[in-house]
Amino acid sequence: MNHQQQMIEMCKVLRLPSIRQLLQDENIFKEYPKASDFLYYALTKEQEDRQIRARTNRIRLAQFPEKKLLEEIEMEALPQNAAARLPILKELTFITEKQNVLLIGSPGTGKTHLAIGLGIEACLAGYKVLFTTIHSLVNQLKESRSERTLRIFEKKFENYDLVILDELGYISFDQEGAELLFSLLSLRAGRGSLIITSNLSFDRWGEVFHDPILTSALTDRLTHRAYIVNMIGDSYRILETQKWIETQDF
Repeated sequence: MNHQQQMIEMCKVLRLPSIRQLLQDENIFKEYPKASDFLYYALTKEQEDRQIRARTNRIRLAQFPEKKLLEEIEMEALPQNAAARLPILKELTFITEKQNVLLIGSPGTGKTHLAIGLGIEACLAGYKVLFTTIHSLVNQLKESRSERTLRIFEKKFENYDLVILDELGYISFDQEGAELLFSLLSLRAGRGSLIITSNLSFDRWGEVFHDPILTSALTDRLTHRAYIVNMIGDSYRILETQKWIETQDF
């Protein structure tokens, strides 16, 4: 085994896939005959590729239901308040400041798209992100309690820089679910950022939690220093359907 083959094997052990790939190019040392030039290029390539892999991995682990970018949002269809707040939210300072973002308004106005888009931006910026629906989260909490792994789940939840909770208000909870969710979000208050989407105004959250004291306490914790974005407007999906119908020749 020559030195080049030995270096390829070393790269496997050291987990340097980009450098290993470079070494498999028979002409690489003709292009970089000077050792220092090759080493600089190889290490730069490995670093760049590692950053790309890390960003891709963060997006994968965030469990987004689909890929929705902020650039894909049609700004003219976005509710006015959301369009005005978007440039500030894109800076992601709410994550470093451990503030929440509450997207409250009508169905179909882009709440989930906006939440996912901000989540992907956070992943690209190096933050650890989780996306889940409120309903799925409550089910996981119940399962964790029954399996006596609730504290492990809570610790894992606390480690995310940003948690996106989608669809608050679509399904109401029983007493156990409401209390578990309250406890989990209370633990996170001031320690990490949340983005929550809801089709219900705050005065209707009692319809979901069925406990006025708990609802009031949770609303107080979530809205403290939060960005509250008014997402009331015409449904983007309905507008898209209307445009589609107009283009059809029935």
